[in-house]
Amino acid sequence: MTSPRTICIVTGTRADYGLLYWLIKEIADDNDLHLQIIATGMHLSPEFGLTYQQMEADGFSIDAKVEILLSSDTPVGIAKSLGLGVIGFADVLERLQPDILMVLGDRFEILAAAQAAMLARIPIAHIHGGETTEGAFDEQIRHAITKFAHWHFVAAEPYRQRVIQLGESPDRVFNVGSPGLDHLQYMDWLDRPTLEESLGLKLRSPIFLVTYHPVTLDKQSPSIPMQELLVALDRFPEATVILTYPNADTGGRVLIEHIDRWVKHNQHRAKAFISLGQQRYLSLMGQVDVIIGNSSSGFTEAPALKKATVNIGDRQKGRLKAKSVIDTPERSQDIVAGIHRALSEEFQLMLPLVKSLYGTGNVSQQIKEKLKAVPLQTQKAFFDIEHNF
Repeated sequence: MTSPRTICIVTGTRADYGLLYWLIKEIADDNDLHLQIIATGMHLSPEFGLTYQQMEADGFSIDAKVEILLSSDTPVGIAKSLGLGVIGFADVLERLQPDILMVLGDRFEILAAAQAAMLARIPIAHIHGGETTEGAFDEQIRHAITKFAHWHFVAAEPYRQRVIQLGESPDRVFNVGSPGLDHLQYMDWLDRPTLEESLGLKLRSPIFLVTYHPVTLDKQSPSIPMQELLVALDRFPEATVILTYPNADTGGRVLIEHIDRWVKHNQHRAKAFISLGQQRYLSLMGQVDVIIGNSSSGFTEAPALKKATVNIGDRQKGRLKAKSVIDTPERSQDIVAGIHRALSEEFQLMLPLVKSLYGTGNVSQQIKEKLKAVPLQTQKAFFDIEHNF
């Protein structure tokens, strides 16, 4: 009798854990697989809510914790965190010895895990490769992880083609859709009264869900566009506003300071959260009138929920975009115009016709079945398009 194949999942933020939740559950419930979890990054930071505790509350055991975050969001601090991550993952992977390391996305802590796994000759599976986000250094990190990885689970066919263009063999690149959409199939949704009680705020329309992350390739301070966004929100004094904190990226802490000051002056209608958790976040998204900011969830989950997104600036530039997404520059007057358009009767009547560009769900089960079947090997040939087409 062969022993179960060991799949080690790395998660560093509230966001990627939300996307990975159903895959983690699928692996945990499969007798042919053995699950390992490594928590790192924001999960281990009190400043960002110690969100590893949510994984434990969900019934998952954490096999290792890799501390990498320094109390700095400068480029030097992030680079040092990346170095600490490589060291920490080297030690942890030496101990855990998984058959496959599963990673998602494009953050620096995931790059650290991929580097350590490559040197340890542990094959890597990567979710959400091939995408473009031209305003952030996530772009370069994502494509770098693609080259470290051996199998690729992408969210749409154009992304599959881009991974192949990077030299990955087509038989290793699987278009499965976005795993975040699995929540729409399986999650227990919170109704409005329960949600209001949990948030500690009455949800009066219009309701805005706001998440703005630093645009890490922009030379200007992220505080400038954040101030423009908050000025725009002031133009809608009747709106209920729920804000979530940005990721631990370069310049992120100054955004938190701006958010806290603004909420303090708008306590009657606004609240900010370090982390809402996937159930509250998506349940809230299902109730809101507009998603505002530059989060990828405005491109993936929001269209599937038939919700309008006002996407600010260039952070998500290049990503596949449904008709429910309105792009605006990072100026208050443009953001205001975008919100007015999103709230307009014409736009709201169009939303039920919007189609998701990132699949229809059942993603985690597809990924799990592939992980059970792929050959365990670390060598791979560069796929040269001009020689193969």
